[in-house]
Amino acid sequence: MPCFPTNPKLRTSEGNAWEAFIICYKNTEVRRSNMWIAKRLLSSIVLKGHYSLFCRPPSSLPAYELRFLHCTCCRKSRIMVSGFDTLNASISSELCQENDKPLDSCYTAEQRAVILHHLNTSTESELAQVKLLRGRKAVNIIDYRTRHGPFNSLESVINVPLVKHKSAVIVFDSILKPADRKERKKGKVHLAKFIRPEVDRALLEDASSIVSIVCGTNKIAWTHMDRAKTVLDWQQAECKSFMKGTYMASDYLKDISTVISSFPAADFFLVEKPSISPQNTSLYPVMVHLRTVEAMLFALLSTSREPGSPPKVLNMLRTAIGRHFELIVGDCRTSGAETVRKMMTESVMKRDPRVLFPHDLVLKHRNSFQMSSRNRGEELCDALLQAVAFFELLQE
Repeated sequence: MPCFPTNPKLRTSEGNAWEAFIICYKNTEVRRSNMWIAKRLLSSIVLKGHYSLFCRPPSSLPAYELRFLHCTCCRKSRIMVSGFDTLNASISSELCQENDKPLDSCYTAEQRAVILHHLNTSTESELAQVKLLRGRKAVNIIDYRTRHGPFNSLESVINVPLVKHKSAVIVFDSILKPADRKERKKGKVHLAKFIRPEVDRALLEDASSIVSIVCGTNKIAWTHMDRAKTVLDWQQAECKSFMKGTYMASDYLKDISTVISSFPAADFFLVEKPSISPQNTSLYPVMVHLRTVEAMLFALLSTSREPGSPPKVLNMLRTAIGRHFELIVGDCRTSGAETVRKMMTESVMKRDPRVLFPHDLVLKHRNSFQMSSRNRGEELCDALLQAVAFFELLQE
């Protein structure tokens, strides 16, 4: 609270300052984040000569005991105001009365019938799809129905353990509007959430082939895949200048240019977006290296782009690929070597595999992902999984 003048000569006639402050206090949840509202209102009241209204509340309001408010800065200046303890108690009682409003009076007869029918006939799995009814609450509703019979009113629902007035209102609203929840949930798996920069989905669906690129600490791997998820090319190249002492731009440029010269033509180039947090200072050199290679790949692959045309070089989030293949454990992504080995086996054994590998690539990389191998080909795995995830997410 800022320092206010305490001149006892500040007197005014009856006004609305006190009522304005009471309304502000009632309608505002006074926390640290919005305490400035009360501070500015107090300042304007004092500066405009309405200070006496704090000592003489209007007769229409109940009498409040007087006490002092100390300045939080200097702890010396103080002003005399009404006791907020009494005021807060009266406001709390009003809020309690508002929360105790019967639930049946909040909905029409048709809405009550829909809610009660859903609660009385739904199974546990169907109740779990309603907001706030996952887990124990759905079980408690089934147990309550078994012991006491079907619900006859909305007010009887709050007798179920763990279901209170506020949560019951949210449950009822979710039952009445289930379509909105499904639409929002569907939007979370949209491919556009994982691709940067944003590109029209129709252009992505028309792509006949892509090149998926993943950079490591000393290698760059890429996978050329068509729309039918057939692997056309799959290899990696070692870059001797990566992570060797100082970051020499000329050496990086030479190695990356050599790798790009081996890339086949494609509609889009997908560059993996690493998920290293900048807060992890121990991995800062690796993050700088990956960002440098990423920037050079974007620059070199975009040289043939015409002005005004959509981008051909895109980023795909590494974490999104991990979630698609269920490789995320906690906040970290695990190796996809086992998933790739399974895809290669299905390509040989099944008639309709998830990914089709040419026979020569299966022979070339069949021993590249062994657990005992020092170099398990993680970059090769990630490049392939990124290409597969791209086409599978487009089909959802």
